Amino acid sequence: MKAVIMAGGFGTRLRPLTCNTPKPMAPVMNKPMMHHIVDLLRGHGITDVTSTLFYSPDAITGYFGDGSRLGVKMGYVKADADYGTAGSVRNATKGTQQRLLIISGDVLTDFDLTAAIRFHESKSAKATVVLTRATNPLAFGVVITNDEGKITRFLEKPSWGEVFSDTINTGIYIFEPEVMELVPYREDFDFSKDLFPLLLKQDAGLYGYVAEGYWRDIGNLNEYQDAHIDALMGLVKLHFEGTKQGNLYVGEGTSIRLDRVHVTGTVLIGKNCTIADNVKLSNTIVGDNCVIGPGASIRNSVIWNDVVIGHSTELTSDVIGAKCSIWEKAIIAENVFIGDACWIGRRAQLSANIKLWPEKVVEEGAILTRSLVWEDKWLRELFADSRVTGLSNIEMNPEFGAKLGAAYGAFLGARKTVVTCRDSDNVSRMMSRSLICGLISAGVNTFDLRATSIPILRHELSSGKEAGGIHVRRSPFDKNLTDIVFFDANGKDLPSKKTKSIERLFFGEDFARSAPENVGNISFPERTTESYKEKFLSTLDVDAISTKKFKLVIDYSNGVASTIFPVILGSFDCQVVALNAHLDPRKLTRDKNEFDYSVSQMSHIVTSLKYDIGALIDAGGEKLFMVDENGEAIDSDRLLVIIAELFMRTHPDATAIAVPITSSGEIDAVAARHNVQMVKTRNSHLAMMEAATSKAVQFVGGTKGGFIFTNFFFATDAMYSVAKILEMMAHAGTLLGQINKEIPVLEMARRNVNCSWEHKGKVMRHIMRDSEGMRRDLVDGVKIYMEGRYQGASTLLIPDKERPLFHINAEAKDRQTAEALATEYEKKVIGWRDEP
Repeated sequence: MKAVIMAGGFGTRLRPLTCNTPKPMAPVMNKPMMHHIVDLLRGHGITDVTSTLFYSPDAITGYFGDGSRLGVKMGYVKADADYGTAGSVRNATKGTQQRLLIISGDVLTDFDLTAAIRFHESKSAKATVVLTRATNPLAFGVVITNDEGKITRFLEKPSWGEVFSDTINTGIYIFEPEVMELVPYREDFDFSKDLFPLLLKQDAGLYGYVAEGYWRDIGNLNEYQDAHIDALMGLVKLHFEGTKQGNLYVGEGTSIRLDRVHVTGTVLIGKNCTIADNVKLSNTIVGDNCVIGPGASIRNSVIWNDVVIGHSTELTSDVIGAKCSIWEKAIIAENVFIGDACWIGRRAQLSANIKLWPEKVVEEGAILTRSLVWEDKWLRELFADSRVTGLSNIEMNPEFGAKLGAAYGAFLGARKTVVTCRDSDNVSRMMSRSLICGLISAGVNTFDLRATSIPILRHELSSGKEAGGIHVRRSPFDKNLTDIVFFDANGKDLPSKKTKSIERLFFGEDFARSAPENVGNISFPERTTESYKEKFLSTLDVDAISTKKFKLVIDYSNGVASTIFPVILGSFDCQVVALNAHLDPRKLTRDKNEFDYSVSQMSHIVTSLKYDIGALIDAGGEKLFMVDENGEAIDSDRLLVIIAELFMRTHPDATAIAVPITSSGEIDAVAARHNVQMVKTRNSHLAMMEAATSKAVQFVGGTKGGFIFTNFFFATDAMYSVAKILEMMAHAGTLLGQINKEIPVLEMARRNVNCSWEHKGKVMRHIMRDSEGMRRDLVDGVKIYMEGRYQGASTLLIPDKERPLFHINAEAKDRQTAEALATEYEKKVIGWRDEP
């Protein structure tokens, strides 16, 4: 058997530690990560090893040589281009007729590879993926297997609603030689995206082996710290170099007087170090050739080679790169990462969550607070879908905005153009300007639409002239929060693949500023609103609407729609009572009581004046809430069913509509009556927009008041939705309340179960097993269509993507059945959650 170690990674998410070091060579317990992989392979009798190289290959070849020092035969293949994961292995093994074991050079694991190989042989598998359980599967490829271990489904980097198991791909593979023949030579080809789907399609014998033991993908700086703590605690089987004295390991040639050094926890000290008296060391790793002065206190930290630490210095939960000098009485707070060859002066103080790139100097007595000074959540993730949300003027401040804008600009590239806009809130204005500053510093030009709605921004982007867009708003859900929403070049929400790239740039701080002469410019385009109005009216039957002379109440929520929609409504010969029809940044966010009062007020006016309809447009101009002619407020789930029915009545040529998987089963009954195909999507605006790009789909409805009419645009627009509803009521000769009486009603029972992030994948795995053999949809979460005593009912179980919750939606023809079903699954979820 031949092993292939994939060692071509750049390690951008480990910067500044990997600025001068390829990621596989970053030390873990004073040995390069890849050294531990080689030890693991040799321990299982695998000594023929080839390493694929790309970034900084000399550092790897210089350390390992021919491999004889470590008891293996090591060869190397350097790619001249990025061929993807599978492509790089194919490039390295062309002509090989041996079974292959493929493993990444930058993971930490003690898996029993021999057991995995025995499993592979027992199944006569062509390919085996080594799997493990993960508390947070989002960052990995989720794998679903049957009882025989055969892989039935792959989900690469899923959302929470697609996490159907907590079983993940570890990046360790066992292949028979013919499998690599499926990979094109010297072409970009990926294991998860290309090879595994091909093997599944061919039913070629792709299996998954769930390994016991330790595995950690050291994908970011905090994972790097956690890996060391795990090693010190004995959670992973590693060989520590040095003489063991209690929980202290001391390398050869190190000078230390044990009776004069205070050691707690487990401590590893490398070779040829000098540890002075009265030093306090706790759960710490010290590299080779280090000097630690008297009275220094170092806790939960990792010190690389050739570091000098002065007397009375304090370090807590930090990582110090090679060849750094930290002089006396310096204080370095938690979670600080210092690159190679930095110089920290006497009595300097470094605040928590700082990163210093190589060769930086902090002067004597300086207090450094730059770099990552936001709340802890910024260290975990930045984006929720295409949105970044933070506390107004605390997390969302000018420094943050400028940095985020620069990262986005670096991602897009110089000389591109970004469209920006905002609502009328002052914090939004501030953040928009700081984002623009960051963008132009990266050489990106900006078109600033100023106070404008999201639908108009999308229309501007749909022209294809710009590279992306940003909208800043006060959160519609919490007045203390500010949202920054990012859009792709076509006006759609920025997909997760791109948001992750921006996150890497933001956290790595690895983006260049443009030369002074190449700084971007700011311009203010004209006629954006006029072109929007022209397209708006051209897609409607204005005469039909005007003939009906509708009477309506519109609540503008003090948003930007109040500056645009009144002009358009003038074309419809309607009688309108307008509420909250002026910009007021203080009223852009409504709590539940304020929202309910607004709907009640609108309902009262509709009934008092005998008007036809009431419409509340949210402050962003995307969502719509409605009151019918009887003054009845229509729930958003029911509104979707009513609008879908109205659309199908007035568009008899429609063949397909799309709705989220979370929508009521009422809409399935309505669509079946009209013989229209139902397309189910994930419960996100991005998924709705993706569905809208299908030529067969003419209407996409959401459960949160958003509607897409594809003849006009591919995104939700509350202003257009109001106008389109008026047109359809005119054509149908009926009003919303009448339609509501004519279509079927189902009962919905909802439950929310507290479920921590680390248990969500486990619960999803149990749901998949419990529902095996039942009819189910796996679009977003698991929707189960019940049989037996619950015949005709359905249950949707879906993890919340932003909160530690599990949602249970049970639907049936009567309230009692829905409640019983919801209670039954609530008990099941709690039991699965609490299972050891």
